[in-house]
Amino acid sequence: MGEFGIGQPVPRTEDPRLLQGRGQYGDDFKFVDECFGYILRSPHSNAKVISINTEVALNAPGILLVLTGDDWKTASFAPFPIAVQREQRDGSAMFTAPRSALSSDRVRMVGDEIAFIVGETYAQAKEAAELIAVKYEILPSITSAAAAIEPDAPAIWEECPNNECFFFELGNKEKVKEAAEKAHHVTKIDYYINRISANPMEPRVSIGIYAEKFDRYTLYTSTQSVHGIRDHVSSVLQIPPSKIRVIAGDVGGAFGMKGDIYHDQILVLWASKLLGRPVRWVADRTESLMSDNHARDNHVTAELALDKNAKFLAFKVHTIANLGAYLGSMTPHSMTNNLGGLAGVYTTPHIYTSVSGVFTNTNWVGPYRGAGRPEASLAIEKAIDRAANELGIDRVEIRKRNLIPVKSMPYQTGLIFNYDSGDFPNLLNKAAEFANYASFETRRNQARQRGKLRGIGIAFAIEQSAAPIEEFAEIRFDPSGHCTIVMGTLAQGQGHEITFKQLINEMLGIELKNITLLQGDTDIVAHGRGTFGSRSAGNGGGALRLASDRIIERGKKIAGHLLEAAEADIKFQNGRFLIDGTDQSVSIEDVAKTAYLPLTLPLEIEPTLVASAAFKPSAPTFPNGCHFCEVEVDPETGVTDIKTYIVIDDVGTVINPMLLEGQIHGGISQGLGQAICEDLNYDPENGQLISASFLDYCMPRADNMCSIKVIPASVPSPTNPLGIKGAGEAGCVGALPCIQSALIDALRHLGINDIPMPATPFKLWNLISQNHKN
Repeated sequence: MGEFGIGQPVPRTEDPRLLQGRGQYGDDFKFVDECFGYILRSPHSNAKVISINTEVALNAPGILLVLTGDDWKTASFAPFPIAVQREQRDGSAMFTAPRSALSSDRVRMVGDEIAFIVGETYAQAKEAAELIAVKYEILPSITSAAAAIEPDAPAIWEECPNNECFFFELGNKEKVKEAAEKAHHVTKIDYYINRISANPMEPRVSIGIYAEKFDRYTLYTSTQSVHGIRDHVSSVLQIPPSKIRVIAGDVGGAFGMKGDIYHDQILVLWASKLLGRPVRWVADRTESLMSDNHARDNHVTAELALDKNAKFLAFKVHTIANLGAYLGSMTPHSMTNNLGGLAGVYTTPHIYTSVSGVFTNTNWVGPYRGAGRPEASLAIEKAIDRAANELGIDRVEIRKRNLIPVKSMPYQTGLIFNYDSGDFPNLLNKAAEFANYASFETRRNQARQRGKLRGIGIAFAIEQSAAPIEEFAEIRFDPSGHCTIVMGTLAQGQGHEITFKQLINEMLGIELKNITLLQGDTDIVAHGRGTFGSRSAGNGGGALRLASDRIIERGKKIAGHLLEAAEADIKFQNGRFLIDGTDQSVSIEDVAKTAYLPLTLPLEIEPTLVASAAFKPSAPTFPNGCHFCEVEVDPETGVTDIKTYIVIDDVGTVINPMLLEGQIHGGISQGLGQAICEDLNYDPENGQLISASFLDYCMPRADNMCSIKVIPASVPSPTNPLGIKGAGEAGCVGALPCIQSALIDALRHLGINDIPMPATPFKLWNLISQNHKN
């Protein structure tokens, strides 16, 4: 409908404000008489706390308050909530590892909170923390999940002596076993997916304000879901949600990590009530690497059974997942909720998977871009590559033999997922063509003449997105005719402002400059689930579609009055209400203005022009894509050079091609980071965090990446009114297996069948050097 509606490459309207320094991130909120919090953290990974002496710190200059674990116990707050529950092998409930905002008797990881110090300045609070005397009895620690389930491993929790929190299974184990026994060939792989951190540009921020007059808390924080955090805070403080207001300004990146509730968010509210003043806490980068929830960290064993024609018969995967010492609200989610992705885009009839969730003396893990989806895609794609190599079949050919055909849609996979749409053969053919796959060996030989080892990676990615969880939208017109949209989603850099403006331009024909987006305030937004799982455009857009339809229906009544016509004769088109079959019309802006002139309206027409809606899809969507990339490895240095990257993506309806490319580029870069450089390490001897700054935790940079070619090949989803499938995680889901595939292909002629993650220059150089020695 609108000039700048769906499908148009419109520049982001939020960018001028953000690039000119006019954004308002968490730390940009300033308050009169505010004071500053600092968290004293445990330097030990496993220890008993014998005593804590805060007397000297309390008497230090500028110190207002020191809280410890004993104070937490006295306050009688509830344990932090666990949203995802699983079971142990005997069917009993999993051990939930109850966590407190401040530890008192025991610490179980480096970074456990010991005390919260509040001072007139941040420097005073930090200096006072050094005056707190803590006596520890150091205990043996363990950081590897595989080692933690050994019989002689020290118990992280006495209540869970074998360290296994839960055991989760999906699929038909017996049918998989039968198929494997009859198979012509079974490929087996073992590998480790390393631990990483989200590292958004903006660190975590929490500012707590308690208003005694109203007996009400306000939390300013950098989060993905203000309503979700409000409800979690309500659970811990044991007060009604109506007593809590949560506000998020601009959010400088989140990637799943900021969807959880953190101890600091409770501590600043608690301290504010005790002091009667606003309390601010901001993480530094080392603190972020230590206490932001981590991700991945899985030991995986997989078996792919094939018949004599290389058709997949069965797939079996077992994962030992490192949970950390505690459980965040979503910790069990990533390793258990997206396992349907193990089916990939293939016709594998039987799939079985099991997951052992294990406690260790490390920080807890949680969702990170993809949240189990990249891990699932890596398992099946890695197994297919290995099978192709063992059977001497081309990697594209073996995939073609097993792809789900278009005519079979909708398709029930061998594990949970039921795909509503998709054209996987088309994606593969297009991707192979754009990647010039047929001529790759020529480029490989040319690289060898230059002393470089070139490989090509292939990977399909498919994921479950936009889960059937409701989302809220409201459309408000004011007396000037200006439109404000209120969304329950929350942007963290994705471009929601222009996205939702484009949708309103498409649905209601309103110019972009006459639209304002409001989000991130529980007192302004009636309801919302937030932004995660590539759901905002599909679920939020669906709610906006319903709300716009209600605006149109209400507007027809007012337009009929203005045009002196029956409501049934009024049509809405291109931002105008018109009498069907005539040229008489009135704009939606003029209808809105009239809606606020009640004396001019008949009694049967309700004044104002406002509508809200909540949309819940009938089923999730399944964005999918085919990735090809080429790499060159320098055998003298082990340095990897990404030469080309092509992705053909089916994300359903594309609202804005520019935003789509940005989302895919960002996701691929994060997948690349884990594949070649990002790695969060603990010392296995004492549990110390080794990767505690960007000196030791290597982030991907622009020169690590090449230009990325993104080609949409969309098949609209039938599960939401706009046909959107989602794109937020698509790049990351495919990039990890694709880059791994390319690196292994580059070194396969040396007898190297697997490459550890991340494939750092030293690791690659060492593999190549060892091969030459052998």
